[in-house]
Amino acid sequence: MIDVAVLALDGVMTYDLACAVQVFRHGPGKTGEPAGFDMNVCGQRPGPVWTPNGFGLHVEHGLELLVQADLIVVPGIGLPTLPTPEPVLDALRAAAARQATIASICIGAFVLAQAGLLDDRPATTHWAYCDEFAQLFPAVKLDPAALYIDDGDILTSAGLSAGLDLCLHIARRELGASAAAELARWNVVPPHREGGQAQYIPQAMSGTDPRGGLAATLAWAVANPAAAQDVSALAAHALMSERTFIRRFKAEVGTTPRAWLDAQRVGAARELLETTALPVETVAHRAGFGSVTALRDNLRAATGLTPSAYRRARRR
Repeated sequence: MIDVAVLALDGVMTYDLACAVQVFRHGPGKTGEPAGFDMNVCGQRPGPVWTPNGFGLHVEHGLELLVQADLIVVPGIGLPTLPTPEPVLDALRAAAARQATIASICIGAFVLAQAGLLDDRPATTHWAYCDEFAQLFPAVKLDPAALYIDDGDILTSAGLSAGLDLCLHIARRELGASAAAELARWNVVPPHREGGQAQYIPQAMSGTDPRGGLAATLAWAVANPAAAQDVSALAAHALMSERTFIRRFKAEVGTTPRAWLDAQRVGAARELLETTALPVETVAHRAGFGSVTALRDNLRAATGLTPSAYRRARRR
């Protein structure tokens, strides 16, 4: 069981907090049994916590929860540029020093940056706050386009629902693709969204026809991995030239078609390896890889494991 502490500071954004609750506290199914995590919420001290969302919270724990937690999640607060209390920053620094995993949701990245935990590291936050963040924390390698960034022991997410993407990613990283897929299914969201938050920034969509999106082609590619072999197949399905398709794809999805296809195939292969006893050759074919070698290379790049090693490590 992974010990999770979610830090609810005064001004906490309750949507961010709920993203953590839905993955780390409320497991899939009607009973809501936690899926491998033991989550508790803490504040700077036990007692009431003010929120900007029209209601208050009461937390039973203070910063002592951060001393032993395996994973610490920091949701955003309503005024992220305000100074974070020094005891909170000290507690986060101590947790980082003992190599706990620390993740921020949305503008919770401001708290991590104030603690100095993001210096010289890649990070992201809500696109609307990126300019302020970059001015305040120039030592951080800010990526305004990412949905989330996994830098090992430090993870950050973009705004709002990207926090759920990040939490599902952590579940996938710690428990495997099958467990994360069950959580995603219960929360009625995709197990993994491709691309970055560039697709949600208003100016990124200027000049495109909202009626002409690529959703149908993406859905077709996911449902038919063997047919969606390359960019030309995707472009043909979308009734576009390859050049136009690539340009539109980057604008709408925030990544390249090739990177998106590879990620979809790896995700499908991971689930098949975890949940079936199919031969690796069959897994490669069903996931859309042209060969076992391609599966092996892509899976090793994503997880550090060969298909056989991944199956041994993740099968229940």
